[in-house]
Amino acid sequence: MPVEITWWGHATCTVEDSGIRVLTDPLFARRLAHLRRRRGAPPPARAALADVVLVSHLHADHLHVPSLARLAPGTRVLVPRGAVRAVPTLRRLRTLKITEVEPGARIRVGDLAIEAVPAEHDGRRLPVGRHRSPALGFVVNGESRTYFAGDTGLFDGMADAVGEVDVALLPVGGWGPYLGPHHLDAARAAEALARIAPRSAVPVHYGTYWPIGMDAVRPHEFHTPGEEFVRQAALRAPKVAVYRLAHGESVRPEAAR
Repeated sequence: MPVEITWWGHATCTVEDSGIRVLTDPLFARRLAHLRRRRGAPPPARAALADVVLVSHLHADHLHVPSLARLAPGTRVLVPRGAVRAVPTLRRLRTLKITEVEPGARIRVGDLAIEAVPAEHDGRRLPVGRHRSPALGFVVNGESRTYFAGDTGLFDGMADAVGEVDVALLPVGGWGPYLGPHHLDAARAAEALARIAPRSAVPVHYGTYWPIGMDAVRPHEFHTPGEEFVRQAALRAPKVAVYRLAHGESVRPEAAR
């Protein structure tokens, strides 16, 4: 059966491969601090069903402890090295199997092999974050090879670090009117696509959360990154099939080609 990708919004996706459900950066909240969910209903209860969860870095919109608390007891959660020290509230999630990993680590989950790969991003727990932890991407190896980039900028050796993949889940925006350093916008994500050269891609990390009271500030940064990524990808990586999903929508990339 081809891999199936479901985008729940922001960086939260379910990757189903080889009978295993992989959940990325779960964020199920309607509101997070100054951010509110502006598009797409919060994910349904079934979104929290996973065999393994991948957490790319320690920012609260990627490592969200209340969302992790909704996981079933016994769920395995892969987090960056140093996460438990930097985010002490993780210790309260005693029913979860939390494993700290760093780039190069390979973890087996059923018939899947999951590899942690580098990302170019400040992975600290903000606003303090005394203990640094690496930001990660992950490659899920099963019937397909799926790359979840987490949050990253372009970096030298990106293609070599990721290797050959079938599907890439790439961030193309953010949650505010301005992207800081070490992020991908639509154009840089298309350049990453050209470097990695997967067979298919799904844009993520855009068009979901936005700061309260800032709806009129650079609204194109909320509304347009997905469409712009499709346009830029057609120019820079025309052989890659791009699937721009609505919130809660699924695709089997190989079946859809």
